[in-house]
Amino acid sequence: MGSETEPPRRQVPAHPLARSKPAGETQARGARAGGAQGRSPRPVRPLPTGEHFFTPGATGARRTVETKSAPLLVFLFQMPRWLAPVVLVALLIAGLVVPDWRGGVAVLPVLAFIAWLAYLSWPSLRPLGRLLRVAVGTFLVLLVATRFGLF
Repeated sequence: MGSETEPPRRQVPAHPLARSKPAGETQARGARAGGAQGRSPRPVRPLPTGEHFFTPGATGARRTVETKSAPLLVFLFQMPRWLAPVVLVALLIAGLVVPDWRGGVAVLPVLAFIAWLAYLSWPSLRPLGRLLRVAVGTFLVLLVATRFGLF
């Protein structure tokens, strides 16, 4: 029979949000964002190079979550690099400092964000990476539980 060969690799990213925009579209976006105030527009960070925007061969719930998460991931990637860690650390510190239910409410977005990223990255993780994500998730769940008075 025929020899099995790999299909040719895609040169264009699979998801439309990962594709680079034509020069005219990027300039028009920048002109709207900063032209009215006289400021120069903030440069848009290019998406990282990669062949797959989604997990190859994913089906069902994973494929749905990855598809719905793609626009949010692109949005987060375009934000300043320091913003997400600063917000998450501030919420975590608030959750550690405030000993009542408000501390638990502050930690819930951190737990949701960490769980979401762990789910998305799970197929590409080695066992130690998986263990660390489970440990962090367990710590955050226990922190929330103590703040809500369950322990």
